[in-house]
Amino acid sequence: MRLAAAQYTVTRPLYSEDAFDKDHDKIYRQHKTVRDHVKAYFTCNSKRAKNAALSLFPIIGWMRIYRIKEWLLSDVVSGVSTGLVAVLQGLAYSLLASLPPWYGLFAAFFPVITYFFLGTSRHISVGAFPVLSLMVGAVVTRLVPDDGPPVNITGLEGLTMDQQRVVVAASATFLMGIFQVGFIVMYLSDTLVSGFTTAAAIHILVSQLKFVFGLVVPGLSGPLAIIYTLEKVFVQITDTNIADLVTASIVMVVVFIVKELNDRYKAKLPVPIPIEVIMTVIACGVSYAFNFKEKYKVDVVGKIPQGFEPPMAPNVEVFQQTAVEAFPMAIVGFAVAFSVAKVYSIKHDYIIDGNQELIAFGVSNIFGAAFKSFAASTALSRSAVQESTGGKTQVAGLLSAIIVMIVILAIGFLLEPLPKSVLGAVVIINLKGMLMQVREIPYLWRKDRPDCVVWIVTCLASILLGLDLGLAVGVGIELITVVFRTQFPRCSVLANIRGTDIYKDRKDYLCIYEPEGVKIFRIPSPIFFANIEFFRGKLIESVGFNPLRVLRKRNKALRKIKKLLKSGELQMTDKGLLHTGSAPIEESEDESNMEDLDQPTDFQNLPVQINWNAELPANICVPKVDVHSVILDFAAVSFLDISALKGLKTALKEFIRVDVEIYIVACDVYILEKLHSCKFFDDEIKTSIFFLTLHDAMLHILEKHPDQSEGEDTNTKIVPYNFHGNQSNGRGILRIREVPDTETKF
Repeated sequence: MRLAAAQYTVTRPLYSEDAFDKDHDKIYRQHKTVRDHVKAYFTCNSKRAKNAALSLFPIIGWMRIYRIKEWLLSDVVSGVSTGLVAVLQGLAYSLLASLPPWYGLFAAFFPVITYFFLGTSRHISVGAFPVLSLMVGAVVTRLVPDDGPPVNITGLEGLTMDQQRVVVAASATFLMGIFQVGFIVMYLSDTLVSGFTTAAAIHILVSQLKFVFGLVVPGLSGPLAIIYTLEKVFVQITDTNIADLVTASIVMVVVFIVKELNDRYKAKLPVPIPIEVIMTVIACGVSYAFNFKEKYKVDVVGKIPQGFEPPMAPNVEVFQQTAVEAFPMAIVGFAVAFSVAKVYSIKHDYIIDGNQELIAFGVSNIFGAAFKSFAASTALSRSAVQESTGGKTQVAGLLSAIIVMIVILAIGFLLEPLPKSVLGAVVIINLKGMLMQVREIPYLWRKDRPDCVVWIVTCLASILLGLDLGLAVGVGIELITVVFRTQFPRCSVLANIRGTDIYKDRKDYLCIYEPEGVKIFRIPSPIFFANIEFFRGKLIESVGFNPLRVLRKRNKALRKIKKLLKSGELQMTDKGLLHTGSAPIEESEDESNMEDLDQPTDFQNLPVQINWNAELPANICVPKVDVHSVILDFAAVSFLDISALKGLKTALKEFIRVDVEIYIVACDVYILEKLHSCKFFDDEIKTSIFFLTLHDAMLHILEKHPDQSEGEDTNTKIVPYNFHGNQSNGRGILRIREVPDTETKF
């Protein structure tokens, strides 16, 4: 048995904006000036000081609710596991930055300490990130190349190549941190980040081939650097060190298989198998036992100094040389970290603060750079270890930093025989997630082709032009797609869904009704200088005629009628105008005075009322207009600029001057205020054209044109309400009720 639909009844007057304002008192608020905002911003009291402290140091908030019995053991296990991975990845990613391996340990320690106090995410693992490391490496090799002298920079004289590169990397990181702290908010779409990181993964893969094959390939940067690097690798492919290749291949196969098993059985495993750490320990032992460095000429990590190095001041001249690269580094570092942080905040139901994250990463990079660390962000694989092993808070991150500190201070020498090919293999295996993002292309092509274009262009540009220029190209393409989406949106003509007060695109539904002579045009985006002409064109297309052309034709016809009446060739009769001339009047094609033709004509001076849609005498032809009312749906219009306002006013006047009534519905109150302040209204365009809802405007039109209120079936009204006119005030009462499914009347 079919259940009856729920019923409701609403009774209210038919409201235009003017009528609504008369019936409902409005609170007029005084808008704050810039001075008021500045004064409020710098006003300080105890409450604001407390809130500022809690905001700047989130640790105060979450440490007060820390559950020692429930969370501490999980954080300890997670911290130890993450620390071991951080040590290995720090060594590996420092090779991407073209720095001695042990400097990667500094990147896994100092930024973590700072983020512990300032960060709002409880689960991300801060430290070296392969994409950032590669971008740092591009800067380092440009200023301190493998072959040839370094760039002339004061402060690099007398230093070894490694020391020069450390100064460059640390100074660029310091500048990157300054950029991050200086940001307010920076948005990059997920599509752009995906395409960019996929391209970065390809760069990283190519950069690690020299370690896997045991070749000597200088670091290259700039456009087409990846092509030149591949060329050098393949030219030397016959010089491959077999020991490096075999070692790297074994490590990659084993790590890949175990990682797949970890993913497949993660629900059953208490903690993921730390296969990278296990293979690193085995590789160190085998390399030491068989003396890989001497017997097989394998390039190993080598001497790892114990202890931290003294802090250093950044080099200002390096700032000047690296500002162009440091800016995209700041963007990428924050965008990736914030994206990962959002994933875990949603999963574990807590809030992260984007502005505070910028401050946290900016200060972390500034602090780390002072102690010779290079750019830090977060890596998805390392953060996944911290979260999947049970990490609850950044206490796990602090413990991972303690593990790194133990390696730096005491047991770093154990990693000295580790082959660099093993580090390269670990880096390549960890690229799987970024490389597999290429599978998004078919989905994006089916669902959102502009986004697909952004992904492909960003990826290709980043591969061929380098990561910094590629990111700039990607941002440019993304902005272009936004402009095109707003400049050429999908406009639509709406129609009434029978039996309701709902209006939908007439192309999408069968059971619709369009009153004759009424067009409802929906504008689905803001209107501004770039799209106002597009909207005017779409509006003309939807109504089926150009009002400016009709107005010109009518004015020309009116001049001829006046001329014929004056000459006696045209006479006024009871039936209208009668042509008594012997030949038809030829239309003049002279439109030199176009401005006069565009102006409204005073028809009161004519002794007869002209029906422009009827047949005119003397072969005078004027386009017929079968539309008497046009409704513009402004529900999706969020703003109007001055150029659009002028263009809109011109378009409305063109319709009004050809006797087409214009109505605007669902207009935002702030747009209305702007229209008033910009003197939009005059003798032709009045405030009475604005209505609260689309259906209010439709009922108003049907009241003015009662012959349109009946459908093809005389028993079926098009109005989906009981409508009772009120002749005393010219307004109606809407009685809204849902009609049972068995009824056919509206």
